[in-house]
Amino acid sequence: MAKTEEAQTQDQEAPENAEETQQESGQTEAQTAEFAEAQDADVAPGEENLDILLDITMPITVNLGKTVVPFRRLLQLGPGSVIELDKTIGQPAELFVQDIKFATGDVVVVDGYFGVKIKDVLGADSLSKAMQQQ
Repeated sequence: MAKTEEAQTQDQEAPENAEETQQESGQTEAQTAEFAEAQDADVAPGEENLDILLDITMPITVNLGKTVVPFRRLLQLGPGSVIELDKTIGQPAELFVQDIKFATGDVVVVDGYFGVKIKDVLGADSLSKAMQQQ
């Protein structure tokens, strides 16, 4: 009976010892994941699948120009201060979606609001180059 109690005690301690041994040796235990089989959908490929994407809104950023100022000058800025940008009046503004330039255009005023009249939309080659540079 003593052997039975010792065996039970060892069985109860074994999982803890195994865990400690794994931690000491730096090894982790991997388990196989089981997934249910995927079912085929009855939706035909085409525009129906794109409808959900077409309603997603994307923020567009318009870059009018850039400049670099020392921190001291930045602290001196206030109402009425003017910051000179690196672009001249005739140069187009750049349009970005998720930090990727996709078009250029001219700044216009529409009913008292700023707008951008698209001048050039970048082609797929230009877009892929821009994405690779990031």
